[in-house]
Order: sequence, then structure tokens, then C-alpha cells
Amino acid sequence: MKKDGNASKQSQSAPGRRKFLGSAAAGATLAVPMIATAQTPTKMRFQSTWPSKDIFHEYALDFARKVNDMTGGELRIEVLPAGAVVPAFGLLDAVSKGTLDGGHGVMGYNYGKQAAIALWTSGPAYGMDANMVLAWHKYGGGKELLAELYNGIGANIVSFLTGPMPTQPLGWFKKPISKKEDLKGMKFRTNGLAIDLFTAMGAAVNALPGGEIVPAMDRGLLDGAEFNNASSDRLLGFPDVSKVCMLQSFHQSSEQFEITFNKTKYNALPPKLKSIIENAVEASSSDMAWKAVDRYSKDYREMQAKQGVKFYKTPDAVLQAQLAVWDEVVAKKGANNPLFRKVEASMRTFAERAMKWDMDTNNPRRMAYNHYFGKKAAAPTKA
Repeated sequence: MKKDGNASKQSQSAPGRRKFLGSAAAGATLAVPMIATAQTPTKMRFQSTWPSKDIFHEYALDFARKVNDMTGGELRIEVLPAGAVVPAFGLLDAVSKGTLDGGHGVMGYNYGKQAAIALWTSGPAYGMDANMVLAWHKYGGGKELLAELYNGIGANIVSFLTGPMPTQPLGWFKKPISKKEDLKGMKFRTNGLAIDLFTAMGAAVNALPGGEIVPAMDRGLLDGAEFNNASSDRLLGFPDVSKVCMLQSFHQSSEQFEITFNKTKYNALPPKLKSIIENAVEASSSDMAWKAVDRYSKDYREMQAKQGVKFYKTPDAVLQAQLAVWDEVVAKKGANNPLFRKVEASMRTFAERAMKWDMDTNNPRRMAYNHYFGKKAAAPTKA
């Protein structure tokens, strides 16, 4: 019987085909990538300068979570609350020495080491808000000046600024402040260069960390105090010891947070992780600013509606007095401190240009607010 031609060809080619398939299979085996050994994550232990219940500690956790997520677990930052390892005012030294790998705080707490450090956080900043101060820091020379300051005091850290804060209240008091003389002899809490400002205005200042303020007011050790914002103040218990809060002040109108890393440990990180950290700082800065608008406005309303707090606008005469006294403080602090004068001049130069643009460009917001909501909500009561 005649064989089918195709079948014959297939039969004849079978050995070659089997040889090819065998070679291909061997090649495929060799081409399978090796399974990488799981890399041990780099772990860093941070501490904030905030009690665990404060929204500021929440901001610190938000930053850590962004880094942890963005690195896919390759870098893991754990954040402990104030006092877990060192007191709040001991954070800079602990990070510099490597006792902690990093921290979340404010530069005003480092004021005692070099007064110029507090220029970022204290005073009127020549009218700039905190976001504009961050603009000066990143693009106007502030970052380089801060590195120079920290090198000058031997701090082994890498510093990142983040989180622009709104203008801080003048503070919480037993009764409204109607004139600058009301501050004379008052036992008052603040920090940074605001210590010098309120001292020059006649107050007896005590620079307590956040978690100790309300207990001190409750025991009568303080007649008045400021901390920061509606949410922090409410969570820390200010409405439990005072029903009077004075809004608007030039003592800390442009503060921001500082995230620090031990320089030795930071420099040992691969470039990819350093880049992620830098971007996480800016991402958390924006997120903090947005969260603050939502949370602060809610707590501001809640304290009035449910806790009986009355908010008053600080009189213009007191604000003007603050500006005049601030000029004296700056002149005195800069007299024998060249770095102080250098930072102050850099900030002033940037502010003159940026503030002119800002005021000429942006709308008067109260006009629009009054148009839509003026009949529903009045401005803070005048003292």
C-alpha cells in the first residue's frame, strides 16, 4: 500500500523535532530567573515631640506611612510619641548622637542651641505665611543657611522642613486680652524667639513642651499659654482649663514642622531611598496642609458649639506692639550673631519680593466670605 507522503515526512522529521524540543526545553530551564532572596528591610526608629493624642503626632505617623508605602517595605520607619525615648526638648541631641534614627518636631525647640534656628518658626516673617517661608527655604537660600547653622553647632543631622502651619493664636487666658499691658506679669507659656518677644512685653515665660501645658494651667502654674491650633488645643484639653482664646498673633505666624534624620544613617541609604524620602516629605507637607483645613475648622466650630469657648480677635494695638517689640528682639539677637543677621537678611529680601506679589495678586478673601456667609457667621469678637 502506498504510504501517505505527509505521514512519511512527519515520520522522517520526528527525530529532529524531538531533538529541537529537547534543546528548547533545556534552554527554557536555564532561562528561568532565579528567585531573589527576600531583602531585609532597613528599619528606623523615630520619635516625635508630640503626645500620642495630638494631631501633630498623627502628622508624624502620616509621613512614616508614606515612606513605608512608597518604598514597598524596603524602608520601615516606626514613630514613637514624645518621651518614649527622650524628652521632647532632647530630640535633636538624640537624633544627632544616633540614639534615635530620626524625629518629627519643630525648630523652635532647638532655640537654645542657636537663636537663628528659631527665625524659621517665630515672629512675623515680614508678613509671609508658612507656605511662603517654605518657598524661601527651598528656593531662596534658607535650606543652605539651615545646614550652615546645624554644622555650626555640630549637629549630625539631615533636616527636612514640611507642613506649613496657619497663624497661631495669641493664646488661652482667664479673660480677654484688650491691651498690651494685660500681658505684664502674666505667667505665660510659649517657645522659640517668642520667649524673647513675650518677655519683652512683660510676661514671665515658661517654655513647656506641649503635653505639660494644660496640667500647668490647671494647677495655676500658668495664667495663659499658647500651643498651636484648634485641633491640637482641643485634644490637649485647653477648653477644660480656659474658655477664652485670643486669635491672631505675630509671635508664630509662619511655623512649620521639621523631620530630622541622623546624618550618618541617612547617608548610608541608597540613592533610591533618599529620593523617596525627599518626595515623601513634600507629599506629606501638602497632605498635612489639606488635613489641617478640614480638622482645624471642625474643631474650631465644635469648641464654640459644644464646649463654650469664646474666641476673640487680638486687638490691632497688641499686634502693632508685637511688631515693634519684635524689631527690638531681632536687633538684640543679631548684634553678636553674624549667622542670625545672615538668615534674617535672606528672609527679609525674599519676603519683600514675595509679599508684594502675593498682596497684589490674591483676592481679599473676607470680601467673598462676607458676600456668601456674612449673615450666618460673624468674625471673632473684639476684646
